[in-house]
Amino acid sequence: MKVYDKLVRDRIPEIIEKSGKKCDVEVVSDDVALEYLYMKLEEETKELLEDKNLEEIADVMEVLFAIASKYGYSEEDVLNKRNEKKNDRGGFEDNLILKNVY
Repeated sequence: MKVYDKLVRDRIPEIIEKSGKKCDVEVVSDDVALEYLYMKLEEETKELLEDKNLEEIADVMEVLFAIASKYGYSEEDVLNKRNEKKNDRGGFEDNLILKNVY
């Protein structure tokens, strides 16, 4: 038996059982889930830094959307705020590294 104690996607228990294995899950409160989501964000970010691919980018975004949801924000809210900030302050397309301000 392998012990995980980590947040997983909603269909993972179903997928595990379809593979012929059994698993135990616990449904936790939003406050506890948030703690696990921040741990998951760290895990997924580390994977992105190692693998640098679209799948890992999507995993990080999924965790960020879940965190936003726990705070009462929709995916649309997050994307609208992103666009607002991008319009006001720009994005990161120009590869600018600020070195000094005088």
